[in-house]
Amino acid sequence: MTTRATIAEIDRTVTGQTAPRQFLKLVEANPDSPALNRMNAEGGWDSWTFAQFRDQVAHAAAGLASLGVEPGERVLLMMSNRPDFHWFDIAAQFTRATPVSIYNSSSPEEIQYLAEHAEARIAIVENEGFLERILKIRDELPRLTNIFVIEPGDGPLPDGVAPAEELFAHGAADLDALGAATQQDDIATLIYTSGTTGPPKGVMISQYNVVYTVELLSQCIDFDDFVGKRAVSYLPMAHIAERMMSHYQHMMLGYNVYCCPDPTLLTTYLGHVHPQIVFGVPRVYEKVYAGVNAVLAGDPEKKEKFDEAVTAALEIKAAERAGTITQEQRETWDFLDAVAFSTVRGLVGIDSVEVAVTGAAPLPAYILEWFNAIGVPLSEIYGMSESSGPITWSPQANRPGYVGQAIPGCEVRIADDGEVICRGGNVFQGYLKQPDKTAETLIDGWLHTGDIGEMDEDGYVRIVDRKKELIITSGGKNISPANLEAALKTIELVGQACAIGDNRKFCSALLVLDPEVAPVWAAANGKGDKSLAELAEDPEVIALIQAGVDEINQQFAQVEQIKKFVLLGEEWMPDSEVLTPTSKLKRRGIHARYDGQIESMYAGLD
Repeated sequence: MTTRATIAEIDRTVTGQTAPRQFLKLVEANPDSPALNRMNAEGGWDSWTFAQFRDQVAHAAAGLASLGVEPGERVLLMMSNRPDFHWFDIAAQFTRATPVSIYNSSSPEEIQYLAEHAEARIAIVENEGFLERILKIRDELPRLTNIFVIEPGDGPLPDGVAPAEELFAHGAADLDALGAATQQDDIATLIYTSGTTGPPKGVMISQYNVVYTVELLSQCIDFDDFVGKRAVSYLPMAHIAERMMSHYQHMMLGYNVYCCPDPTLLTTYLGHVHPQIVFGVPRVYEKVYAGVNAVLAGDPEKKEKFDEAVTAALEIKAAERAGTITQEQRETWDFLDAVAFSTVRGLVGIDSVEVAVTGAAPLPAYILEWFNAIGVPLSEIYGMSESSGPITWSPQANRPGYVGQAIPGCEVRIADDGEVICRGGNVFQGYLKQPDKTAETLIDGWLHTGDIGEMDEDGYVRIVDRKKELIITSGGKNISPANLEAALKTIELVGQACAIGDNRKFCSALLVLDPEVAPVWAAANGKGDKSLAELAEDPEVIALIQAGVDEINQQFAQVEQIKKFVLLGEEWMPDSEVLTPTSKLKRRGIHARYDGQIESMYAGLD
């Protein structure tokens, strides 16, 4: 087993460093390397080298300094994934302020809460749409006196609102001097939790946390040189996963980032960029998997041959993980890759991927194994905002069904009650203005994750479920909804699943038809004229789903089995009342929206 760096070893490596200082070193060594890219209206790319990127940061920092920004002051950023985010965020860090990104879908009320809680005086937003939401609650935010708009439109702007280009009218700041003044205990960002269990909490991530975490991630990734490695930035920067992946690693390791302003355009960007490192929430990989198989289903003979190739490759990859692979198996896989897998990877745009990561929610093991089988080195990472991102990850020794071993410089244990706990330099500084919540989460230096897990003899961790989300039936049985939901999503036509059963006599489920797979199935079965809503009421579809549920139930104990389900013919979208921006279930929102359907499954029986 590979020896991993200890907490003390990584601490010695990053002592005295901050992200701005590391950024300056990176730019000095690689001024002409590509840094940022934005697709323009003609379908080409507007691009910036690291030297040009540094120049943008210097001017933005001078603009912030002209406003009298002080160390620790919070600056709000509300924009899609675009180059502007990177230079404004880094400029704020150079002035020792704390940039705070807001989810683009946030309502005026949510913006008001975050702005007030962060005591923000300055906000930088993308366009008139975002500005309009802020203006609706501006009277409730007397501290928010300076608002800048990147794309202000043609009309006049209200008092206190100015084009963001005005921030670039104050010359260039001395980044060397500013960088030297940054401190490791400066708060690099506030990551506000998604608020699925109450008001969002402001997770304070320090400069030390950032440089520590980037260092440990660099030790996990088998790149001889990080500079220039292509990556697509498409998830919200308000989430720690994207912030760490395409922002902090970008500014310190040198990734060449392509900014995708809308996650629904990801497949288009993959086809253009052919990235070498990819992070995706499970739904991204589930959609790719479903899409490939849906296309193949149009030619049954071709699909049968491809499935046979995957079956053979699964066995070969299992032998590779076990260290028992033979030369004959290697040659067989190379042949299968040449005649089938490489074509599929190329069509999807993942043919250059060297590291593929999934996280933020569980990914069914069979999908991860499928990607491995066709030559995509996909592995699962586990972590949270409070750990600056990662806690466990083993990309070089992947074990499907597990989220890896403890990352370098992080100690991981399973507490007596089954909760996953960890400590290391990646653990956050606490929740802003909430010492009581901090004390509940940080106990004697250990971060209590709120997740129930198991650890095998090799240190690989398997997450069972969120501690607070365990279903406790009326008979007192503890059931993991995540395990049930992951299994239910393996049913061919099911895209999303939500298990129900807390304080009930039995478990039921809401099942959502997959909006990509179901229409393909319908077309192949003489129902191509039916909508998703109509398919959800089709007896043949319901019978097919019931057969899948019956098969899934055999994997679970009697008390865990799904006794009833409601099939829904509508798509659950990320960043909505039912899903977080990273497609985790918002159980309260789901229960509220579908209260009638849920109660119908228990009417007269519960």
